Amino acid sequence: DDSGVMRTIIVRSLNAIGVTDIVQAADGAEVIEKFNAGTFDIVLTDWNMPNKTGLEVLKEIRAKGSDVPVIMITTENEKGRVVEAIQAGVTDYLAKPFDKDRLREKLEKYTTV
Repeated sequence: DDSGVMRTIIVRSLNAIGVTDIVQAADGAEVIEKFNAGTFDIVLTDWNMPNKTGLEVLKEIRAKGSDVPVIMITTENEKGRVVEAIQAGVTDYLAKPFDKDRLREKLEKYTTV
């Protein structure tokens, strides 16, 4: 997420459900840079970010052949955009605002929390 406040909220929510191994990125290009340099169990990405959107991040991750779960955390719910993300291989959506219980539900579908 490009918002430092939103990243803090997400990190606190993740910590509250026992997730502590977290890598943050402030924009889409940084997401790809960090993704390429590491191994991840899941990617949480905002849709609207500078340098690369969440959709562009998703497409690059899928183009690398990765099947890591990618969850879009977003306010975007326009049907056309949702369809576009599904076609690009998004794993799931989490609508803002959310609480830690909703985040846990999403993560438990795809990882061990």
